[in-house]
Amino acid sequence: MSAESQPADAGTKTEARGARRRIIGVVTSNKMQKTVVVQVERRVKDRKFHKYTTTRVRYKAHDEKGEFKIGDRVEIVETRPLSKDKRWRVARLVERPQEV
Repeated sequence: MSAESQPADAGTKTEARGARRRIIGVVTSNKMQKTVVVQVERRVKDRKFHKYTTTRVRYKAHDEKGEFKIGDRVEIVETRPLSKDKRWRVARLVERPQEV
């Protein structure tokens, strides 16, 4: 394929990979090396009874520097498989709780 037939912006990585999911959750464990456990809570409406229930899902996310602590609100981004259970990495710190 020649360079003239490709659009100018075809080489960007975001288009090649597609949109990655971004989720905000709370760090519940940081005892592993370079890994944190992030709990994400969602309010889901029951189809039959029309009541809202809280569902909690726990994701293992990659934290290269080990900088996130328990209780931090973080944003995690979907990524390639890093280990058996890790398919997410921490993108940024959203909020750190106030210490008393």
